[in-house]
Amino acid sequence: MTEDTITTEDPITGEEIEIPADVEVGEIIDSPITGAELEVVSVDPIALEEAPELEEDWGE
Repeated sequence: MTEDTITTEDPITGEEIEIPADVEVGEIIDSPITGAELEVVSVDPIALEEAPELEEDWGE
């Protein structure tokens, strides 16, 4: 692990992954294991969830 990354758990696989240390709540990152989009839901402690699929905008 380098100084500018932190280790956390991939919510899909349960494996340890490294993510940038300066992530913010609401940020979307790609899982280095599955390639799935993960959303940062908490930074203290770090918590990730699988990002929701974007839904069609019915207001158009």
